[in-house]
Order: sequence, then C-alpha cells, then structure tokens
Amino acid sequence: MPVEQPAGTVFVQTTLKVLGGKWKLLILWHLKDEAKRFSELRRLIPEISEKMLIQQLRELEKDGIVDRDVQSDVPLKVQYSFTTYGKSIIPVLQPLCDWGQKHLERTELS
Repeated sequence: MPVEQPAGTVFVQTTLKVLGGKWKLLILWHLKDEAKRFSELRRLIPEISEKMLIQQLRELEKDGIVDRDVQSDVPLKVQYSFTTYGKSIIPVLQPLCDWGQKHLERTELS
C-alpha cells in the first residue's frame, strides 16, 4: 500500500527535480538580470566544468526555464536567458540569496 505524503511534498519534489543540483540556482542567479553568453557563465562560475555547464543549461532549456539563442554571427554566438515562464522563478532567487547570507553569518559566528 502506498504511503500518503504530506501536502506539498510532491510540489517540493517537482521544484527540486527542475532546480536541484549543485549548479542550476547559481546559473539562474547569473542570468536573472540579463542574458549571458556561454563563455560569460563559465567565467562567472569557474568551479563548474564545461561539460556540466552544458548539461545543466540543456536541462534548464528542456524544462522551459532558459532559452538558448544562437546568433549566426561569425564567430557563432550563443546566449542564454530566461524564458517568459522561467522569469517566474526570479522573485524566489533574492530571498534564497538573503537566507544564504544570514546562514553564512550565523555559522561564522558559531
């Protein structure tokens, strides 16, 4: 017999499926104000490998959060930005950042 989950659990699981992982929220943080080229994202997040950045961007694109715009200039330019739907996550990013700052301050004081 399946175990009934508390209200909201499935919604949190869905959110984690789309935004979970080590890098996605950081990528979104850097895209919140303006579109960025792939090389800019690599420079802003030096700890992420190129392969992982590509994978995370593809997943965000597949989930309809991020748009990939290929400009046929020479050399080829690829920019990433929020989709209209993806912009709905932007108001959540600042409170997460604020919480992280408070948590870091709290743990540094301990």
